[in-house]
Amino acid sequence: MKMVYIDLENLLKERGISKNKVCENCRLQRTQLNNYCQNKVSRIDLNTLAKLCEYLNCTPNDILKIRDVK
Repeated sequence: MKMVYIDLENLLKERGISKNKVCENCRLQRTQLNNYCQNKVSRIDLNTLAKLCEYLNCTPNDILKIRDVK
């Protein structure tokens, strides 16, 4: 079985971008961003995903990943 997960925390670390800058530029609350970073979101807001992709100059494939689940 496969599962989609959010790999935003690693992307931010790889690029050396602080969560504060992401919140400020994407107009997100820190709690909301932390939930995305900790993969605690059950329903992804497409507008939020679009803002993150635009700011990080990436595609949803860079943020959303698929892994095997037992």
